[in-house]
Amino acid sequence: MQSNIRRVLQKGISRRYKHHREIDDTIRATGLTNTHVVRNPSVAEIYEYAMLPQLKESHDRRVRDTVISSTGALVNYSGHLMGRSPKDKRVVYDELSQDQIWWGDVNKPITPHGYDANRARAMDYLNTRPYVFVIDGLASWDPDNRFSVRVFCNRPYHALFMKQMLIRPTPDQIDKEFEDGADFTIINGGEFAADPGNNSVTGETSVAVNLRKGEMAILGTQYAGEMKKGLFGVMHYYMPKRGILSMHASANEGESGDISILFGLSGTGKTTLSADPHRHLLGDDEHCWTDQGIFNIEGGCYAKCIDLSEESEPEIYNAIKFGAILENVAFCKDSRREVDYHNVRLTENTRCAYPLEYIPGAKIPAVGGHPKNIFFLVCDAYGVLPPVAKLNRDQAKYHFISGYTSKVAGTEVGITDPVATFSACYGEAFLPLHPFTYAKMLAEKVEKHNTNVWLVNTGWTGGSFGKGSRMRLSYTRRMIDAIHEGELDNTEYNKFDVFNLDVPTHIEGIPDDVLWPENTWGDKDAFKTQLRKLAEQFQQNFKKYEDETPREVIERGGPTIDF
Repeated sequence: MQSNIRRVLQKGISRRYKHHREIDDTIRATGLTNTHVVRNPSVAEIYEYAMLPQLKESHDRRVRDTVISSTGALVNYSGHLMGRSPKDKRVVYDELSQDQIWWGDVNKPITPHGYDANRARAMDYLNTRPYVFVIDGLASWDPDNRFSVRVFCNRPYHALFMKQMLIRPTPDQIDKEFEDGADFTIINGGEFAADPGNNSVTGETSVAVNLRKGEMAILGTQYAGEMKKGLFGVMHYYMPKRGILSMHASANEGESGDISILFGLSGTGKTTLSADPHRHLLGDDEHCWTDQGIFNIEGGCYAKCIDLSEESEPEIYNAIKFGAILENVAFCKDSRREVDYHNVRLTENTRCAYPLEYIPGAKIPAVGGHPKNIFFLVCDAYGVLPPVAKLNRDQAKYHFISGYTSKVAGTEVGITDPVATFSACYGEAFLPLHPFTYAKMLAEKVEKHNTNVWLVNTGWTGGSFGKGSRMRLSYTRRMIDAIHEGELDNTEYNKFDVFNLDVPTHIEGIPDDVLWPENTWGDKDAFKTQLRKLAEQFQQNFKKYEDETPREVIERGGPTIDF
């Protein structure tokens, strides 16, 4: 009986979506020979494919079945890797990239031959699967700086993820933008492990980018964020070459048209704080700043949903509905697919993805003017930095180059507790060019447009990790609201020791002690020890940039304590 049901379901899908199998010469040219091609299916169609028996259960037996949540979101599991694998990222080393890429720990080389072997393995795998999904999307809301992107994948979950994360083109745009193929192609064979005989890889996982061919090949990881961030790295390569600053940052706009940019690594609050009920969201993660203003690269948002609640983050909570994707979450006990956002048994890096328009009042097209305020969001695991401080021009340059924060649990493979780290430009893992390329552009734009720059600590207060507690989201929101409303334009500031930061003495609705970190610590000596320790780490980290940094930036921008 069950086999008959499967045959009927399979037959219905085949008849209903036969037109999706039509492929053009640009698709055939990639090496795709699979005759079961599903091109640009609707959201509803993807749901139906996701329920097919041969697709519902992943080729990787470590992956659970795809299901639908009580709110209508498609729930998926990415297998044994539930975060990015930056150590497995590679860039092809060839005549184009050899003198342009910032080679080192962030950008590791792979030979053209090694890339071709990975690509062939990924495409061969896709050619053997029951279906291959082809998603055509656009990157950049600015039509003058738009990239066409084509994604090949096997899992319906990956197809829906990229359909929602990219800007969704109209049929006319597909005909126009993809007439000669895509500007960039993602070949996702992530269910299939990399070849251990390929000496260009170090294990079963490989995420490799070929800038000359405009491609990325994925093996050995089903974590959807690899596609999104891989494309972001490519935009980080091309945009500066056009004189455009690419930014790992969220953005929103006030009713008066004032733009705010929020830089920060995953877990610092970029997505949460940009989804402000009093402002219009432009995007939560990837933006560019041109001579005309800013634009979002993406068509969707990708939020951490650990401890998500309707009370604290109603915009994101209510965006998780039909068409949204939930990744690696657990369900409440004895519930009917109700998600338990506090359950971290699988990972702390539980995620949700949804279209930009699912946020009430989102601005579409996602473009705006020049920023009035920039926020550097840091998650300070030491708990010594103030929750908000105004930066002068030298401090803005110093802190942007430093990119101090803490990696939070789950975002990357192997991270289980917050780890203090320095990530240049608040996104070092995605920078194909030297950080000074982006830092110089930011400094010039901040100066030209007289943009205010603020340091906001969303990390610990009252003690370091394990002793103190995370800063209340309501406090951080109130501080940012005060800035947007102009309350801090004429307030009094105290000078914060060692880092020489200007900290407001009072913000309505915030206890004064919270604004001054030392007052929240019971052990004042322990506070001073941790403060000196963090200052020392700043100084040690910045040594690698001293030769390229003006002396006044180091002397007036960073901590002044000597060791």
